Amino acid sequence: MAEGDFVAYYRVSTAKQGLSGLGLAAQQQAVRHYLDGGSWRLVAEFTEVESGKRNDRPALEAALTKARLHRVPLVVAKVDRLTRSLSFLTRLLDSGVDVRFCDLPKIEGPTGRFILQQMASVAELEAGFISERTKKALAAAKARGKKLGGDRGVISEATWSAGAAAVRARSLERAKDLKPTIDELRRSGVTSLSGIAEALTAKGIPTARGGSAWTAVQVSRVLARIDH
Repeated sequence: MAEGDFVAYYRVSTAKQGLSGLGLAAQQQAVRHYLDGGSWRLVAEFTEVESGKRNDRPALEAALTKARLHRVPLVVAKVDRLTRSLSFLTRLLDSGVDVRFCDLPKIEGPTGRFILQQMASVAELEAGFISERTKKALAAAKARGKKLGGDRGVISEATWSAGAAAVRARSLERAKDLKPTIDELRRSGVTSLSGIAEALTAKGIPTARGGSAWTAVQVSRVLARIDH
């Protein structure tokens, strides 16, 4: 039985299907059937109208942002076309969001991520072949006496600072996810740090460490990243 909050994502192939609801209604029904039972709530629902010629997925990005913001799973109605889009798979894998599939109800959490990784691995097989050919070409160049690589100290320094850079990147990504909500609060007249903190707490948006109550100091740190 489903428990907690979720964000739903639907995808239709053409604008005509999107306007008519053809295919959309079935996906919405699948999501509700998947969540049937227990105590659950859809925080938001996003519908992508994809022509098949576009690589950008604005509705998907909005859905992932919403799911990260509230730290809830993303429910995808159908998985049957995922293997045709490496970009879709990559975005899901890199999103930091727990993705659930209505037509694969037992595939979720670490197992669901593993399945996605296998799909992506097949799509990336050719890239692996290219990488192997590149390595052989570099080895041949080295054998001919060509100097390869750069200053080892630079590489070591980059490796040493990678952890700190990753933390900064996660903090910035979190701030970007929070920006639309904070901008909306500001437009409504909530501008003080304490006021924004109270509003974020009331909206049920977790803090960076997963806490349920925001403080003015935490808001100040987020704003410092947003406003720079």
